[in-house]
Amino acid sequence: MAKNLGLEKRKVIKMKFAKKDGEADKTKIVYNPHLTLTGVPLEAYDYEVNGKSAIEWVMDRYQHKVNKDSQITNNPNDWSEDPNYIVCLLKKVVAVSVESARMIKKLPRLEKGK
Repeated sequence: MAKNLGLEKRKVIKMKFAKKDGEADKTKIVYNPHLTLTGVPLEAYDYEVNGKSAIEWVMDRYQHKVNKDSQITNNPNDWSEDPNYIVCLLKKVVAVSVESARMIKKLPRLEKGK
């Protein structure tokens, strides 16, 4: 866990995938310059909500942004007093995504017209 990193080094700005041979390596999520989550199973991305994997949804929503028009700051680091909140959330979403994808694959196929 990120507990041995100082508070400032546990803040998220914008998560992204690591690069491997110039392509996105979805097994590694760069949380910030000091913290990279590794070993993300590719099958976790099979679980999608509204056409986007749950992992990518979290990566997109949990980033530090300033609205161009209003200049209002959206800082997910302020949403909890636990500095590991976002890292833990992401790890939980990965675990739930893997299990959900596995369960969905086991479901019988629906037949058209029934």
